[in-house]
Amino acid sequence: MKAITSRKYGSADVLKLEEVDKPEPKEGEVLIRVSAAAVNAGDYHVMRGDPYLIRIMGYGLRRPKHLIPGQDVAGVVEAVGADVTRLRVGDEVFGYCQGAFAEHVCVPETQLRPRPAHLTLEQAATLPVAGLTALHALRDKGEVKPGQKVLVIGASGGVGTFTVQLAKAYGAEVGAVCSTRNVENARSLGADHVIDYTTEDFAAGDTRYDVIVRIAGDRTVGQCRSVLTPRGTLVIVGGGSYGRWLGGMERFLGTALLNVFTRQRLRPFVSMCNGEDLRSLAEFVAEHAIEPLLDRRYPLAQTAEAIRYVEEGHAQGKVVITL
Repeated sequence: MKAITSRKYGSADVLKLEEVDKPEPKEGEVLIRVSAAAVNAGDYHVMRGDPYLIRIMGYGLRRPKHLIPGQDVAGVVEAVGADVTRLRVGDEVFGYCQGAFAEHVCVPETQLRPRPAHLTLEQAATLPVAGLTALHALRDKGEVKPGQKVLVIGASGGVGTFTVQLAKAYGAEVGAVCSTRNVENARSLGADHVIDYTTEDFAAGDTRYDVIVRIAGDRTVGQCRSVLTPRGTLVIVGGGSYGRWLGGMERFLGTALLNVFTRQRLRPFVSMCNGEDLRSLAEFVAEHAIEPLLDRRYPLAQTAEAIRYVEEGHAQGKVVITL
């Protein structure tokens, strides 16, 4: 089968289209014929092995542990292993895995759910990593309630577009911070107020927010706290791209320490995918509360170009690899 491989750490130039052996499903796994795979920020961090903390966390010290990158997948079940009970050959599914940038991939049944009825497989492929990150930021860390004011900083990327929509689904009044080219997209996703950061500084305004979700940008914790309510919550998604060694994790530790000394809740986190929350995400989709925003599609052979595009911060919504 054809697959994108990564045999050493580096820029997108290390990614190659190769012929590799087609995998066979083990116990509890299903073989997926891949229709689409989405690109996430994590893909280029793992590709580069940067920050170095990634390597220590099990991705390989000197070279990538996993030959084929890619986490978000959607496709058709082609074969099932022993003890698979929910899925059958021919089912259209979406989920998360290791090795999505390939014609076939084996995935544990627990990490897959049926394709939402009104979404294409391309759209479904965008849901797992970005959608679950948004869900965990709002539901678990932000504990958003109806009627609260929520500000989403970095509202135009994959995680941001889902966060705006989910905040509205939770009944919040939503502010979105983005660049000029993304203002109309943010409004179309349901944002009540859109702040163009090229012309307006949200930290200089009078509005106070119950929950702020900082996904992108260089605003400091102090600047965000200045527009939080006295008992508001600041959720910091990911470590950012700061620092070759820890990638911003030192900021996590500093924020966690500061949290002890303030009534405001400061919640840095890195989301972890799980199958049960895929079901929750699918329910929001079924209720038409969230709809994936697709920016660009690339064929498998152009995966390197797709990753460069996302890495440069140009994506408006999600970027998918189609097969």
